[in-house]
Amino acid sequence: MFMIKGRAWIYGDDVDTDVIIPGKYLRTKDLSLLASHAMEGLDPEFSSKVKKGDVIVAGRNFGCGSSREQAPVALKEAGVAAVVAKSFARIFYRNAINIGLPLVEANVCCVQGDTVELDLGNGTVRVGDKVVQGTKMPLFLLEILQDGGLVAHRRKEKQKGAP
Repeated sequence: MFMIKGRAWIYGDDVDTDVIIPGKYLRTKDLSLLASHAMEGLDPEFSSKVKKGDVIVAGRNFGCGSSREQAPVALKEAGVAAVVAKSFARIFYRNAINIGLPLVEANVCCVQGDTVELDLGNGTVRVGDKVVQGTKMPLFLLEILQDGGLVAHRRKEKQKGAP
């Protein structure tokens, strides 16, 4: 259903929303400003080096901390195509799906710059010749992602006449 292939950015455990997008940028509605400060609290050069289609690969509890929706928005706007992590904070997980940022829960070992291939439909992650089975996302969440996020998905449903 969804295939993503990109360059890996490696981060560890407990990457919180404060380092994904520092609090001082939360008042802006300028998405390019959010993107330019993505991961600034952990990796100040990230936004100048990340390329469209890149993939973040992280450890446990990615997106912990506050419920700020700006965290996944900043990553998506910076060009991040997906995030792979051993686990996600639940509110970050749902915020990411709601704004159309794909996630895969999987324990992936790779190094910065490796090419990572995701098959969202199967929940698999390939790095070189190694394939890791992650948690397969339910079809209704894949449909939300395919439509570009929850708002776009609901608009599509409304056009079809769904309640």
